[in-house]
Amino acid sequence: MRQSVVLEDIRAKIAQIEGVGARHDVIPFGIDDLDSRIPARGIATGALHELAGSPELADDASATIFLAGILARSDGPVFWCLRWRDLFAPALHLAGLHPDRLIHVEAGSDTNVLLAMEECLRHPGLAGVVGEVKKYSTTASKRLQLAAEASGVPAFIFRRACKAGEPAEGSAALTRWRITASPTEDLGIPAIGRARWRVALERARGGNPYNWIVEGCDATGRIALPAALVDRPAAQEDAQAAA
Repeated sequence: MRQSVVLEDIRAKIAQIEGVGARHDVIPFGIDDLDSRIPARGIATGALHELAGSPELADDASATIFLAGILARSDGPVFWCLRWRDLFAPALHLAGLHPDRLIHVEAGSDTNVLLAMEECLRHPGLAGVVGEVKKYSTTASKRLQLAAEASGVPAFIFRRACKAGEPAEGSAALTRWRITASPTEDLGIPAIGRARWRVALERARGGNPYNWIVEGCDATGRIALPAALVDRPAAQEDAQAAA
């Protein structure tokens, strides 16, 4: 039996023990190099996930579009809870998340955002519930995880302007991601080129951290590996994983 098959079998057993993917679906990225390194082989629904960019506006924007792409690849309405409404809807639309599917909840504070998320998560059939906060407690994360498990709806905490290594309470999130902007490919035409991101899986329950350079979402919400990196030598891949 090949090593990859053995690893997949072990991950499936771990997921079954932890209740990951046993009752709910998964939103795959459609890129084996990503999906194979996530225990659920994608973004597990019925679970809490955490995302962050950085204090740099370009990084927070990249994280927003990355999240919009995930939601674009699933069916149903999306509740996006935030302190005040500052989302740029046309950018989300370009990533495949149509404005007609998006319901804004302007909550005014982090506390109210978390309360709104928990209430939204009580309703099955949603594509996802997003909450933009600066910080949140371990207790709040556990409540959101339990609510997501009960309804089967994926929950996403988006920590805006979050510095790398910034202290935070323990979280019940199944995965934790950090998305930052990366230089685009030089096409010889100023201001033209598909965005590139550094996608870091900082934590995955039952898995290991990893990071990738990817091309930003297309009109269907799908990311891609740059052609120059698809067939890179294994030594380069191992070096990037250790970075």
